[in-house]
Amino acid sequence: MPAYAVAILSETHLNDEIRAYLERIDSTLQPYAGQFIIHGGPYISLEGEPTADLIVIQFPDMEHASRWYDSPAYQAIKPLRTASSDGIVFLVRGVPTDHRAMDILA
Repeated sequence: MPAYAVAILSETHLNDEIRAYLERIDSTLQPYAGQFIIHGGPYISLEGEPTADLIVIQFPDMEHASRWYDSPAYQAIKPLRTASSDGIVFLVRGVPTDHRAMDILA
């Protein structure tokens, strides 16, 4: 089942550190089959106004996602992001293709 690394960044400073982070993150994803599926806007507001940027990276499963985040390559660049942005980051499992909304009540 796929897993996702999700970042909700309320503020990002486009400085040399974040540029270096952006230049290097793609190579940290490749060994773990990670790929960006959402990387910020533009957004079409339907209910309320977005106040943060949403970033979602898909992995084949939670093991790949965890191994990417804990990898020496990612840990080496993580301080570039944390010094230049504010927000939350987490891993979450996806749902099966036959998932229905009521399944969460089971």
